[in-house]
Order: sequence, then structure tokens, then C-alpha cells
Amino acid sequence: MKYVRLGSSGLKVSRLALGCMSYGEPGLGTHPWSLPEEESLPFFAQALDLGINFFDTANIYSLGTSEEYLGRAVKKLTRRANVVIATKVYEKLGNLPLSGGLSRSAVMREVDASLRRLGTDYIDLYIIHRWDYETPVEETMEALHDVVKGGKVRYIGASSMHTWQFVKAQYVADLHGWTRFVSMQNHYNLINREEEREMLPYCLAEGIGVTPWSPLARGKLTRDWDDGSSRTLGDPVQNRFYAPTQEADRRVAQVVNDIAAERGIPRAQVALAWVLQQPAVTAPVVGATRPHHLKDAVAALDVELSDGELARLHAPYIPHAVVEYA
Repeated sequence: MKYVRLGSSGLKVSRLALGCMSYGEPGLGTHPWSLPEEESLPFFAQALDLGINFFDTANIYSLGTSEEYLGRAVKKLTRRANVVIATKVYEKLGNLPLSGGLSRSAVMREVDASLRRLGTDYIDLYIIHRWDYETPVEETMEALHDVVKGGKVRYIGASSMHTWQFVKAQYVADLHGWTRFVSMQNHYNLINREEEREMLPYCLAEGIGVTPWSPLARGKLTRDWDDGSSRTLGDPVQNRFYAPTQEADRRVAQVVNDIAAERGIPRAQVALAWVLQQPAVTAPVVGATRPHHLKDAVAALDVELSDGELARLHAPYIPHAVVEYA
């Protein structure tokens, strides 16, 4: 395993992060396909054995049970100081009027709830899951600064927003001397490269770590195009991001398949190697529900795509429409 600094911060993370959305009480929230605790634990153990020290979850994943599973796994398998835990805030956990958002009240309430579920006294990386259009960004940034200064959070990050929003938040932090974001978790893979327009150049210029989600495009780059899974068949994200450009995306996926066949390696390794070779990317967030998923992800660290292979992968791509994050 390779370890790198998260952007220009002092935090060192493994070159891959294990995404924990797949682990949580099945049927809670919007993740009926999540694995129960006894089936989740082997993946935490495998990740640690492979050298992965970076674990990404969220308060909304299976209504908090993902955080609970992760917290108990860390206690059982390793020492807290050996891992980097990232979790998120923003989504509504219920229908109560005060639930969700990035108000000061929400940030203070949810950070304490996440700490309880994780069974820890600090969160390494606290990420705002989405942009809150109803709360002044000054209120959010001051609240995040306060949870850092209060010792509950070590670093803060952001996810899935427009570049102008991210820049505005950083400007507000600089203006008031508050804590800046050190990372951006955005949607980025071979069949959706729109982040290359503004977000990735900005992050690279500002020394902000990038931890892309869905680096394998919800599995579209790892199997035959028309194949699905219990998750993807009912996945609204897949339809929003990929359906309008399906034919062009299919051609990109075919090139991934061709290169994988030529090299004699799984398609997942080719697709993930491409993400890892992008200069702004720090650590893609990978999911795993089968043992070979993590083995393939780690093996991708040693795959170096040639200039010719990169050109072939880029050639079929067409621009995608802007999709609002929800």
C-alpha cells in the first residue's frame, strides 16, 4: 500500500479509501442492499490487512448503522490511532423539522451523534455531504471551525457541489480566519469526467485532496454493459448521471474491456488505474461486497497505463450535461 498526504494537509492516508455505504442494517434508509454486521466485518479486516487505513462513511448510510459497524470494527480489529475515519453531515435522517442541513444547530447535533455511533472521541475528516441552499455559508463554516477547535474534528472536507460554491466557502473561511476544507469528494470516473472543467484544476492549484466517489461508475466499467446488480437495478444516481450518454459511455467501457483483455487483468483494475493516474486525485473511495473487489483495487495501484492506452480511453468520451446534486 502507498500512503500520501491529503492535499497539502499533514494528514496521511492510504492511496485508497474503503467506502462504507455497503455496510449497515439492511432495509434502513435507502440502502436495502447493505450488508449486515457479521457480513461486513470481513471487509474491514481485509482492508486493514491490505494496508488501507482510510475509511469513509456518513451519518445517513443505513440511518447511522454504517457508522456503528465501522466503529465496532475498528475497536475489534485495530487501534483507533491506526485509522483515518471520515464521515459526513447534511442529509435528513428523518422527517423532523430540525433534521438535516448545515445550520449551526445541525452541525453541532450531528457531530455528537456521529461520535457516539462511531464510539470515538474525534473524527479525522468531517465532510459536508452537499451544499445547503437554506443556510448562510458563514454560519456553516463557523460551526465547522468550532467543532475543529473543540477537538471533535481534526480536518474538514466537502463533497459534490459546484466549484463556485466550494470556492466561496474557502473564501469565507479565509476571510474570517476559520478552518479551510482540505479535501473534495466528488463524482469522477472514465464515463463522467466533467469535474476536469473547473473542480479538479482548482483543487490541484490550491493543494486540496481529491477522494472521488464512484470511480468505477457504479460497476458499469467492471462488467458487461447490460449486466446489473441488486443495487444498480434500482439506483437513481445511475440513471441521472449516465443514462443520457449511454451509447458513448458504452464505447468507453468497451475500451476498458479491450485493454483489460490485452493485459490479462480485470476491467476494474484498468478503470481504477486511470483514476489513480489523474494528477489531482489523492485516494478514490472504493466499495467492496466481494473479496476480490479490494484485491483488484489494491492491484490497480501497480497498473501504469501507457500514453497510447490513455488516448484510447479518452477518445470515445463526450461531454455530459450538468446534473444538480440532490
